[in-house]
Amino acid sequence: MRERVGIAVGVSSSDNCYTKVLIEKLGFLMSKDVREVVLDTCIAFEDWELVETFVVNRLVKHSSYSNLIVKLVGKKRSDLLCLCIQQAPDFGPAGLHCLLKYFLCPSKKADASIANVRKGWEGQALVAIEKAKEAAILLMIAHDGFSVRELCLHYLLASPNLDESILSSALSKLNHEEMISLIRYLGEWLKKYERFPHAVSCPNASTVLGLKACDRVPKLDDVVRYVGLMLDENFSSLVLHPDFHEELEIHGGSGYY
Repeated sequence: MRERVGIAVGVSSSDNCYTKVLIEKLGFLMSKDVREVVLDTCIAFEDWELVETFVVNRLVKHSSYSNLIVKLVGKKRSDLLCLCIQQAPDFGPAGLHCLLKYFLCPSKKADASIANVRKGWEGQALVAIEKAKEAAILLMIAHDGFSVRELCLHYLLASPNLDESILSSALSKLNHEEMISLIRYLGEWLKKYERFPHAVSCPNASTVLGLKACDRVPKLDDVVRYVGLMLDENFSSLVLHPDFHEELEIHGGSGYY
């Protein structure tokens, strides 16, 4: 096929990375059905590097993301789920609800892949310290004090692709434990922005400094938006639980709750 289309793959077919490069170069020529079969096969054989290649090269169709998210949740691949959040135009209500439930109350079996997410944030933070103080502050507040699962939630909170009606629907379906977990997470962000009011977004950090994680740090507006939607959708349920009142007392001084 590569000879017929006139595209040079650049590696030998005996090379270990041949399949990966082939997908990168020629994946766009595959039909939707063929892509789905190949992707499902990669997931079945747990070839996560090839799954990542599909996602990074935007070979997953919009309509297929919800199904992919469900499968990756089943495989406990937190790192690839975070990648999907960055690449998908949106996930649909089922996919978003699945992501929220997974990151708010993750299985211990997800520890291995979820550790990769922390390593990514730590690596970006170290580079930021060397390259830019402003970006370093932003990444510091996004990293310090958050659990690994909460680092995964950063991607959802900062995503520009979430439709508000879909988000409201997903939030309304959270159970009590998940709601309190989200409230605590949002409260931690409010405390961070209260302590570091000079922490601002760095729009050039990703392109100029190569610090892509800066684009994934939730802004204060993102946090307040989630708080508002969370209270709108679940207030009647939350006020009945002492855990919620405890969180209000803890974070009430921030002026946002």
